[in-house]
Amino acid sequence: MENELIKKARELRKRGFTTGEIADELNVSKDTARWLTLQTASSVSPKEAPVDFAINWESLGGSSSRMRYVSAAMADMALKYGVADVILGIAISGIPFATLMADVMGTETGLETSLAVFHPVKHRKDEGAEGAISSNFAKVKGKRVVVVDDVITSGRTIGEVVKVLREQGAKPLAVTVLIDKKGISEVDGVPVESLIRVSRLG
Repeated sequence: MENELIKKARELRKRGFTTGEIADELNVSKDTARWLTLQTASSVSPKEAPVDFAINWESLGGSSSRMRYVSAAMADMALKYGVADVILGIAISGIPFATLMADVMGTETGLETSLAVFHPVKHRKDEGAEGAISSNFAKVKGKRVVVVDDVITSGRTIGEVVKVLREQGAKPLAVTVLIDKKGISEVDGVPVESLIRVSRLG
């Protein structure tokens, strides 16, 4: 499995992916992605490997009906915190869930639920760049917002998006994710809900 991840990471790097994009694609931390790209199949250094879990949700992502069911469950978790005006998907993998959740939540509440997209720092190539909400989708100022992503690895991106939302005058209601590898229950006072929480023993 480790050699397969190293191979995938190196292929992604050759195709021009940033470390943050590789981390997203493999559902690992940035530190793990960086470590993977520096390894070769013949010289793996297990002592130096970051402690992490690689998540593969390909069987879910390859099926629109499965994605819709899972997104409906995530929407149900978010609705306990109130009705959102905007569902904000974190690029890249949070966007499909957010899109489907906005549709489900609009149907459940009878109110139109808009879609916004967040581009995190880890995808930016410029040093000193900040995460940003796309201007091509819904505005968040004065809106109640649910944040959506696929996997929480360190929690940095979630903290970043909550900060940006508040700076733009939005009210983050909750964060919903498919998998939480960190075990976070809240970020800066915003509740975090996950369908699956990964726990390390020992």
